[in-house]
Amino acid sequence: MACISEVQANGKIKNALLFSTDIHLPPEQIVEYYQARFQIEFIFRDAKQFTGLSDCQARHLPRRYFHFNASLIALNLAKD
Repeated sequence: MACISEVQANGKIKNALLFSTDIHLPPEQIVEYYQARFQIEFIFRDAKQFTGLSDCQARHLPRRYFHFNASLIALNLAKD
């Protein structure tokens, strides 16, 4: 488990508890994993909302791969 504390501008303390099933994992590594996880979640959220990641109706697997790749490429191009 890792605890992150942050003092806000109004003097209040904001705490975040991060958990892991690996009890031997150092807290810094847990924080890195959470940061990476949230970055990945934001990528998929943006792809679903703005580039139609979840709008594919194809049943053939290569066509689905093409749709997913095109959606994620469009998102990457839009962010640059």
